[in-house]
Amino acid sequence: MTRVLVVDDEPQILRALAINLRARKYDVLTAATGTEALEVAAARNPDLVVLDLGLPDMDGVEVVRGLRGWTSAPIVILSGRTDSGDKVEALDAGADDYVTKPFAVDELLARLRAVSRRTVTGENVPTVTFGPTTVDLAAHRVTIVDGDRANDVRLTPTEWHLLEVLLRYPGRLLSQRQLLSEVWGPGYETASGNLRVYMAQLRRKLEPDPSRPRHLLTEPGMGYRFQPDNHSDRGSA
Repeated sequence: MTRVLVVDDEPQILRALAINLRARKYDVLTAATGTEALEVAAARNPDLVVLDLGLPDMDGVEVVRGLRGWTSAPIVILSGRTDSGDKVEALDAGADDYVTKPFAVDELLARLRAVSRRTVTGENVPTVTFGPTTVDLAAHRVTIVDGDRANDVRLTPTEWHLLEVLLRYPGRLLSQRQLLSEVWGPGYETASGNLRVYMAQLRRKLEPDPSRPRHLLTEPGMGYRFQPDNHSDRGSA
């Protein structure tokens, strides 16, 4: 049973989420402060964390940093803050996704399922398929099926590296800073134009309709995500 820690200082939200998550067979832990959250997490080692940023004793970003000091459990931020700066700060601190209040429980559950599937790596899942596209991570090969034919797609080294990072975390929202740092290296953390150019190139090569991407998605003001099949369309900028 997946153990999830829900951290929020609003009792009605804690209760509602606990009821909904337990109904879906999650083992639910709760905390109302940042200090309590860190203590419960250390004692019970949750598989997932749902975390509000506006806690009474410390900012939720500090809780993210505290958790990231010892655990890689996915963290989904659930907060009423709508400023993109707050979202980016949480993502850069190590959060995996961000849901804004008020929220739909079904959306939150979908995000939890998505971050739980972020185990795709070149070592244990060498092939990733989305739509007509198949990516062989071990062989560095991309093919697109068109009728009875499988056509190879040529990617530049930078396109490949960006795609590989996105595929490694299916469903996870990756901040621009994270992607720039990993793909381009130190000193490029603010070169957001690079990301826009290369994401556009990947969409032209891999998405059936680059203007309405289904898998290589933009979260405006925050970053990008690779969305596996069977999910709704998102941003395209």
